[in-house]
Amino acid sequence: MIKEIKEAVKMVSTEEIMPHFSEGKFGIKPDGSLQTSADLAAQKKLQNILQDIYPAPFLGEEMSTFEQKRLLSSANEFLWCVDPIDGTSNYVNGIPYFAVSVALMKKGRTLIGVVYDPAREEMFSAEVGGGAYLNGVELLQRRKVKSIDHAIAQIDFKRLPPKISEVLLLNPPYRSQRNFGAGALEWCYLASGRFDIYIHGSQKIWDYAAGSLILSESGGCLRTLGYGDFWQDPSWSKSVVAANRPEMFDAWVSWLKNMDSTIIQ
Repeated sequence: MIKEIKEAVKMVSTEEIMPHFSEGKFGIKPDGSLQTSADLAAQKKLQNILQDIYPAPFLGEEMSTFEQKRLLSSANEFLWCVDPIDGTSNYVNGIPYFAVSVALMKKGRTLIGVVYDPAREEMFSAEVGGGAYLNGVELLQRRKVKSIDHAIAQIDFKRLPPKISEVLLLNPPYRSQRNFGAGALEWCYLASGRFDIYIHGSQKIWDYAAGSLILSESGGCLRTLGYGDFWQDPSWSKSVVAANRPEMFDAWVSWLKNMDSTIIQ
């Protein structure tokens, strides 16, 4: 099944997404985020293809909030969770950092995750128990051993509690930080060793569904600010604390707890 998903994602990217890259035409959704005709066309085509691959309900980032909440509150055993263009602001402005994210979930947990960066032609993928891969190469073999003071961090400051943001800006434990604006790819860059640690104040399910599995299957670790087990957090919008190796994760969580034990439980 994962081969069929990857083929579908690549085809839709070629036909619906890349021909309109950097055109600059967009609309504004009720939540203030951008939407393009490519988002809508790619989501529609992915829904048709994916439901032919496996006939599960389909949750798309471009659906109405009402329809998204209806699907998330329904007792669906299986669910497709898709963001047709993660990083639409980058896509509209000609910044080559965006991706297609597809996950097949069962009872709220991801079974298969695929994230495709069509600008770089990088296909990240994972299945539960099957490892994580970038263009067929296992991600577990790509990372270098570092201490946290040499780490590159992926930080989304605007959604973090103000106290965490202030301390990270003034006295960070890592060497440097980045924020590129596409959540699904951020998970994959962490899994591949391009980033070492990660913190995000709130991600929607289509931001983390595929990427979190790719990180886990690559040997990385994750939690939320409030829960030691990422998947025990009952919210569909979750904060993220993660690292690409267990020892880096322990050091990152320990630093956050020492900084303020009331913020991270």
